[in-house]
Order: sequence, then C-alpha cells, then structure tokens
Amino acid sequence: MGVLAQRRLDQLTKPPGSLGRLEELARDLCRMTGQCPPPVREAVIFTLAGDHGVVAEGVSAYPQVVTAQMVENFLNGGAAVNVLARHVGARVVVADFGIAGPSLDRPGLQQRRVAPGTANLARGPALARGQALAALEAGAALVEDERPRGLHLIGTGEMGIGNTTAASAVTAAITGLDAEAVTGRGTGVDDATWRRKVEVVKRGLAVNRPDGTDGLDVLAKVGGLEIAGLAGVMLAGAAHRIPIILDGFIAGAAALAAVALKPEARHYLIAAHRSVEPGHGHVLAALGLTPYLDLGMRLGEGTGAALGIGLARAAVAILAEMATFKSAGVSDRA
Repeated sequence: MGVLAQRRLDQLTKPPGSLGRLEELARDLCRMTGQCPPPVREAVIFTLAGDHGVVAEGVSAYPQVVTAQMVENFLNGGAAVNVLARHVGARVVVADFGIAGPSLDRPGLQQRRVAPGTANLARGPALARGQALAALEAGAALVEDERPRGLHLIGTGEMGIGNTTAASAVTAAITGLDAEAVTGRGTGVDDATWRRKVEVVKRGLAVNRPDGTDGLDVLAKVGGLEIAGLAGVMLAGAAHRIPIILDGFIAGAAALAAVALKPEARHYLIAAHRSVEPGHGHVLAALGLTPYLDLGMRLGEGTGAALGIGLARAAVAILAEMATFKSAGVSDRA
C-alpha cells in the first residue's frame, strides 16, 4: 500500500516530495491500514487515569487528589484535551484504571479500576503481575468496545500525579539508560525535587530489578495502571491495524512496554510530537520514531495526540482530494 500511495502522491499537482513529511504520514497510514486512501473519519483519544503510591516520596509539585479532580474536568469537557479533541473532531474516552480513593460514579466515565492506585515503587513492586496484566487487558477491552462505533485512529492520553516518575523508571528499565538521563521535571518541580525524583527512580530500579526484556514485568514492578492500560490499548489497536498516535512521555513509556511484549506493534505507532521531558527523546530513539511536531509541550492528557490526529487527517485529505496533473490539465515536469 505504501507503493500505491507513493504513486498517487507523485501524480498530484506539486513537485515530488514537496509536502515533505505530510507525504510520509500519508504513506504510513496507507501501509498501516492496508487501504489507500485510509479511513480516518472516526478518531478516539483514550485518556486513562491512575494514581501512584510513589507520590509519598515527594516527587510531584501537585497533590495526589489532582488526579481525580482532573478526571472531573475531563468529564465536564473543560481540559486541554477536550478543547483540542473538539478542534479536530475526535471523541475522548476517559477511564478510571486506578484513581486513589473511592470509585468515581460519574456519567461518561469508563470504570476499569484494577486497584485504587499503585504501591510505592521505591519500596517494592508497584503492582502484582496479575494486576498489570488485568490493566493491560482492560486497555485492550476499551478498544474492542469502541470499534462498533467506528474507530479509525487511536490517540493515547493519561492522567496520574506521579506518573512521570513511573514512566522514567519504565524507560530506564527497558532502554538501560541511567535515571538522570530519562528523568525530567514532570509537573514543574524544582531542582531539589528533581534530584530526589532521580534518586527515587534509581531506588525503584534497584529494589525491584525489573527485566527490561519482559514488558509485563516492567509494568508491574515500576509502572502504573494507566501506563499498563495504554499498552493494552496499543496492542489491541495494532492487532486491528488501527494507527496509534502517541502523545508524550507517559504514552511513549507505555509504547516501550507494548513493543517489548509484541515487537510488531511498533509498525502501527506514530509519534505526534516531542515532549520537553528529556526521557521522551530517548523513548522515540528506542522506538525508531521521528515526531511530527515539536512545540515544547509536556501536558499529557492526549493533547499532542489530538494535534497528531489533525495532521493525519490533513495527510489523507491531500492524498484523496488533491488534483492530479492529468485531471487538472496541468503540465507535468519535462
């Protein structure tokens, strides 16, 4: 399908390759879906929420209660991901994979809770292996539930205070890089908190000794419920040949785990943007992905994925709607 897409692109009223990576994106979408032009009408951003016991180590600038509060904001349509999803015409599916405290009984919230948050990864495994597997399967089930409504593009998002610490540990475990290289400032912590965060990631890796070749072991020992859920979303999307548009660092860490579990999933991933989180560049390098945007973003929620959905639709519109030299009566190159 990539060859067919390229042949079509070369016939359009433009110099060959003049639309740059937009053409690359069109080719990739054709290859992933096996259709040219590929369907892109129905897009869903899966925004999964989970809390992290590691916040007890003082690694975040915000209290843990913000996770539940932001989920309320998502459901009310007031968060950045809601605004950008409306802008590109995507649905947002919000799911509780493990918010601390009582379950939220709110219309529109998908109840996929495995546990009320993780344990403190700095002092032992964040999750039991069975819990990580349950979260993985729950993420895959979200995709299966949405497919009857139409699902052509998957965007990945998350919410969880403390989850950049978990993502840093997941990234270090799978890539083998040092904690300092992959740990950033998350919600905007100061220098002292960043240094403490690095030490917490180091301690979590030393205490738990995750096997970087076993994605499920990494997710259980140093990951998070929403991170495992996103890995499940990605694996199910790849199984159905649905393009998966990654958000930033947290989604990238989930992608590392998904690819560790099923290497073929890599062929269905699209990096929407490059986060300012230092670990994200290492994630993209490990996955062999070049991001389409670099806007200095670090919010998460699926905001970058929403912008990626807009780009994907633009790429397909070029492929499907632009005139050829022949149809427009325009002279081609000599």
